[in-house]
Amino acid sequence: MQDFKTYQEAVDYVLSIPKFTKKNTLQDTREFFEFLGCPGEAAKIIHVAGTNGKGSVCAYLDSILRQAGYKTGMFTSPHLVDIRERFVINGCLIQEKVFLDLCRQIYEKVCSFSCRKGKENYHPTFFEWMFFVAMLFFEQETCEYILLETGLGGRLDTTNVVKKPALTVITKIAFDHMEYLGNTLGEIAYEKAGIIKEGVPLVYLKGEKEVDTVLEETARNRHVSATAVSESDVKFLHFTNKTVDFSMESEYYGYIEVKLHTPGIYQRQNAALAVRAAQILGRDGVLTKDQIQQGLEKMQWQARMEEIRPGVFLDGAHNEDGIRAFLESVQKDGCKGRRLLLFGAVADKKTEEMTALLADSHLFANVFFAPVDSERSLKKEQLLKLWERFPILHPKPFEDVTQALRAVLSEQGEKDFVYIAGSLYLAGEIKLKIQDMEVNHDKF
Repeated sequence: MQDFKTYQEAVDYVLSIPKFTKKNTLQDTREFFEFLGCPGEAAKIIHVAGTNGKGSVCAYLDSILRQAGYKTGMFTSPHLVDIRERFVINGCLIQEKVFLDLCRQIYEKVCSFSCRKGKENYHPTFFEWMFFVAMLFFEQETCEYILLETGLGGRLDTTNVVKKPALTVITKIAFDHMEYLGNTLGEIAYEKAGIIKEGVPLVYLKGEKEVDTVLEETARNRHVSATAVSESDVKFLHFTNKTVDFSMESEYYGYIEVKLHTPGIYQRQNAALAVRAAQILGRDGVLTKDQIQQGLEKMQWQARMEEIRPGVFLDGAHNEDGIRAFLESVQKDGCKGRRLLLFGAVADKKTEEMTALLADSHLFANVFFAPVDSERSLKKEQLLKLWERFPILHPKPFEDVTQALRAVLSEQGEKDFVYIAGSLYLAGEIKLKIQDMEVNHDKF
């Protein structure tokens, strides 16, 4: 019998779960969720799936709804530095004591559930545990809206045990996690479309015909009102390396002019999805044009072209589509000096294609790289093999991210920009290193 005496003991247990659990069927997960009492389902749930942009769309909608005075809960993944980042109410992370109490509660329920016939070996996976913590937390705090990001895919994702969301949103679909989701965009779209529920409105990003066909057919079969967002909906007004301004026509509010405080041009797509989603929620008069505009303007999201120090930008781009979106913003950054790149990646991504995109952009003068702190990381030798194909970038290998970060920051001139991309593991490690540097008054 496990007894969590402290918050850290609870965190250590949760982080150890992958070592002794196996993937559960969605039916087992659903049965345990019902055993918990289907927590959180009294709230209006906005369920978000997709390859890239899920977390940003959740954050934009969360900001809009909070601007309108609603109490919101937001469940996203992964976390970058602190596991509590996954569970947020009205912009505030779950308290350590609350996390500890909820872990105790879940553990007790698991023990009771596993006494049932046929459930003797049941134990939540890491992601399932995170989801159960989130939903219990949001119910305990009586959230009015819940922003729920899928983990992997959609059809078989843990979050898909939710029976009747108020709205579903599907963001950009691209190639990623093909070993689980399929080798074509159509197959991946089929898995993402699994969150579409009978009669629940859908908002989706219009893209490849193969993807659109799957989403639209699924929507028709489930008698769903589907609203598409396309590039033609968004009219650029202005872009700087600090803000993205655009406008788009809405159903009830006329033209909405939006200012996003980010250098990430790709966020216009995610913000546009949030506008369309808010438009549907606003059919009941719950949102105003000003609340939508102000909510979008106030949103901040970590590791999405985030300027973590002057001239140092951190982006979570970790697949081919993410790298393309990242490069679109870099290309228009107005840099007057050199651009330096710090890169790290995990082995189960298409790293050859990612590095080729970065090199062929001709945007970077030098590349610095190191293994990230993950068992899945590419080793130093593997990274060197990737980058030595591009000697023009003067690739510089390092033993770890700390060394690479110090090197690239010491190399940065007054007019130079430093970019950090390739993995969310890298982003989290960089955030932690920067925090440590600031606490220790380290000039680098």
